[in-house]
Amino acid sequence: MKGNLILSFVFASMVLFLSSCSNNPKETIKPEYVIVLHGGAGNAGHTDLGEDKQKEYKEKLAEALAIGENILKSGGTCLEAVEKTINYMEDCPLFNAGKGSVFTRDGHNEMDASIMLGSDLRAGAVTCVGDIKNPISAAIKVMTNSEHVLLSGKGASEFAKIQGLEIVDSSYFYTDERWNGLQKAIESEKHGTVGCVVLDKYGNLAAGTSTGGMTNKRYNRIGDTPIIGAGNYANNNTCAVSATGHGEFFIRYTVAHDISALMEYKGLSLIEAANLVVMKKLVDANGEGGIIAVDKDGNIALVFNTNMMFRAYSKSTGEKDIAIFR
Repeated sequence: MKGNLILSFVFASMVLFLSSCSNNPKETIKPEYVIVLHGGAGNAGHTDLGEDKQKEYKEKLAEALAIGENILKSGGTCLEAVEKTINYMEDCPLFNAGKGSVFTRDGHNEMDASIMLGSDLRAGAVTCVGDIKNPISAAIKVMTNSEHVLLSGKGASEFAKIQGLEIVDSSYFYTDERWNGLQKAIESEKHGTVGCVVLDKYGNLAAGTSTGGMTNKRYNRIGDTPIIGAGNYANNNTCAVSATGHGEFFIRYTVAHDISALMEYKGLSLIEAANLVVMKKLVDANGEGGIIAVDKDGNIALVFNTNMMFRAYSKSTGEKDIAIFR
């Protein structure tokens, strides 16, 4: 009798084990590559953007996504994918980065950007630049061609020029929409920071973020974008994160690094860590914004506590999405 009970228990255990394996076959599949990008977060509603504007944003997000995806598909690195994807978004006047950067109170453009590699924790950033066509490329040059991490203002521009990057007249960054946004100080004009996080075929992570900052800002204000650990972070042991939102809160709560630390030291999953930081810590502090992230296993998180966040992602498995509102 006792022997029959033992055999029944073993058989039941085997059935449960085999059942659990067969019900979740896809969970063990790690994608070869993943790319996630954002074009900023904010509290604009459907009526604020309108259907035509939403369609235009989604088209540009899709084009940016395709650039990075094609690089990764052909064996390109995470760094290459991040740079070229963000370059495209910097050149698009729809986003608050590069060409479409917002204006400061005195009518100038002050742009920030940062890059970080998860493989060796190297990082580079520029801040308060007004004549570098593609700030993310300047941040990459700081990382690869200097002993520094963060360069600012005229020094950053001088360095970028020596590195052969394109320097443009300040008029290049002018757009009517951003200028009118300054005049009206429209709240929705504060969104638009761009970012990209990537897991490549070699298992390496990278995160990049670029922004024109906050409309109507004063005193050479610097937000979270060029601050490693606040608006941008990558570590091959955990994840890559790019943030967008009210930068002061992301700096105070070191949002990007906090997500990585919760994974590394508390064993939280990416989505658990992202929700804890963005939907609990930031909400409790009245900090608005969101993040995109990918972990070392190809899991992603697109978490925001605002009405909307321009976002898109693609995986080698065929999974893909482009969205604006919840």
